[in-house]
Amino acid sequence: MALLDLKALNSALDELQAEKGISRESVIDALETALAAAYRREYGKRGQIIRATFNPETGDMEFRQAKIVVDATLVRQEGEEKVEGDERSLFNPEQHIMLSDAQRLKRDAQLDEEISFPLETHEDFGRIAAQSAKQVVMQKIREAERGSIIEEYGEREGDIVTGHVQRFERGNLYIDLGRATAVLPYDEQIPGERYRQGERIRALLLRVDEGIRGTFIRLSRSHPKFLVKLFEQEVPEMASGTVEVKGIIREPGSRAKIAVKSKEEHVDPVGALVGQRGVRVAVVTSELGGEKIDIIEWSEDAAEYVKEALKPAQIMSVELYPNENRAVATVADDQQSLAIGRGGQNVRLAARLTGWKIDIKSVGGSTLEEGVKTPESTPAETESHAEAA
Repeated sequence: MALLDLKALNSALDELQAEKGISRESVIDALETALAAAYRREYGKRGQIIRATFNPETGDMEFRQAKIVVDATLVRQEGEEKVEGDERSLFNPEQHIMLSDAQRLKRDAQLDEEISFPLETHEDFGRIAAQSAKQVVMQKIREAERGSIIEEYGEREGDIVTGHVQRFERGNLYIDLGRATAVLPYDEQIPGERYRQGERIRALLLRVDEGIRGTFIRLSRSHPKFLVKLFEQEVPEMASGTVEVKGIIREPGSRAKIAVKSKEEHVDPVGALVGQRGVRVAVVTSELGGEKIDIIEWSEDAAEYVKEALKPAQIMSVELYPNENRAVATVADDQQSLAIGRGGQNVRLAARLTGWKIDIKSVGGSTLEEGVKTPESTPAETESHAEAA
């Protein structure tokens, strides 16, 4: 029975194959599955196994009921008592056919083989068939687009992408990337930043997930790696690998500390990031809404690293107490407030960056008490940020 608009269907099949890379065979297989499900829903009996075949050239469809060949070792009959350990399923005449009966129809029938029987043709099935075909084609298009997005953007995880603000929803920002829409969740935004609809925005492509509702592209502007990627765009020495990031910590929108190391003696890693007259770091700071960035040189010497991490304060000396994972930094009286920072921010970030609990001690004798203003940190925390960078 020819029930579908063959010209439109074959045109859609050709378009899917040419533009989306989906073979005609896979669409027809999906269509046959959908037609069988629709037939069973409209005309079938409970438990029936229905197979459909469709000829895209003539539009003819055939529906058959399939039954699995079984015997007493595979099924038990109605009324037969089930004993413990018996894993046989109950015989269902709509799904099963006994081997002896199957061999009357087909002499060489074997167990687990499918025997099929023709089903009645229903003339009023045309509308349902056309609707099923449309749904299958649309589903295949969505699958192809989803696969294409995952392939394209999945390869760009960890890179910076550019888009335009599309809409706001419950604090989340939806960004139009061109071929896909991404989301910048509230907790991945820089505190205090405000965005307007249509505004151009850059962010780190954090992750691409495929869920029930489709492809989910998650962006971030608060992640430490966003800062690293911004520097890579401005600093050729970082892009080439000559200068590498050894540690990074951020309080997004407020302040960040980044520790860098050069693989070549003649290249100053801090100077490379700062740039001539501070132009490179200024570009990154501007993108981050004025976030202050402390660039320090990484050192294998833990005391020297702590000393560098506390910049811009001038540190006189650092004593380490490895058993307590504690460092005591001595500063001049006029440097103590700078070492601590507003709200303890400078010493807090330095502790998180280096992995040491840091006490600030002035020459005059006053010490920043541990547990009151000294931030807690662990080496594992620093390692995680270094890895993220």
